[in-house]
Amino acid sequence: MSLDRSFLEYPHLRYGMDHDRYSWSMLAERPPVRWPDDKPLAVWINLSLEHFPLNPKGEGFKPHGSMVMPYPDLRHYTLRDYGNRVGVFRVLDALEKYGLRASTAVNGELAERYPALLRRLKARSAELVGHGWNMDSVHYGGLDPARETEYIQRSLAALAPYSDGPIQGWLSPARSQSQNTPELLQQAGLQWFGDWINDELPYPFQTANGPLTALPLSLELEDRFIVGENLHAEAEYADQMVDACDFLLEEAQRSGQGRLLALNIHPWVMGQPHRIKHLERVFAHLADRAGLIWNAAPSQIIAASR
Repeated sequence: MSLDRSFLEYPHLRYGMDHDRYSWSMLAERPPVRWPDDKPLAVWINLSLEHFPLNPKGEGFKPHGSMVMPYPDLRHYTLRDYGNRVGVFRVLDALEKYGLRASTAVNGELAERYPALLRRLKARSAELVGHGWNMDSVHYGGLDPARETEYIQRSLAALAPYSDGPIQGWLSPARSQSQNTPELLQQAGLQWFGDWINDELPYPFQTANGPLTALPLSLELEDRFIVGENLHAEAEYADQMVDACDFLLEEAQRSGQGRLLALNIHPWVMGQPHRIKHLERVFAHLADRAGLIWNAAPSQIIAASR
């Protein structure tokens, strides 16, 4: 039996990425981005604050960091909880020490469980970002759109009391998306998301419900990825952050085009007593280059890039 011809045909085959989500382009061919005060490098620091349920169902998939041992997996549950009760305050203090600001991506269920923490974040964070309901409520192919809509709306409603205005941005749990996620985010009134990591600058993203902006939040420069998955030493994590900063600064100055450094930090990882000094080394390096760096909230970065 011969293979049906439909298996060899793809209606979206075209130059670029074979879809209509965005116009494919090379970074070097785009109009240059100019940051405020002509600073060559924008810096986006994000803290991901997550709740990992003790009894995850794992529907769709279990994200990295989820429980892996037989119930009750208190070893891993309490470590994640440590980040939200201890580690996060070390990271916040380090940011304040070096005069830096960070957005906070927060699971909706975490906001319900720790309202005192959310009140503290409201006073200190640059921007509150939707981060799904919890780390066992991932978005995946085949998820019923009605359920996915409920995840998004429930998450935003839990965060709303702690935001000075409408929440504009979204980072999915484990950066997960279904085929419908962008449309549902736009429908919920969100302006941007950080899940796609195919670029280093914001870019327009199309949905059937209207436009969004994709603001890539680097995975390669994420603490959990470097320390937790690649098993690099804490000092190597700091070295990589410093190297990325210096390279992007040099590239921006040489090309005359603004660049973006995006760092995602998990307090249960870098808020540990044996790691916080390495995170502080990164922050000190950024602070020493304050004359060249624009440390801003994600929505500010998007607005300035247009």
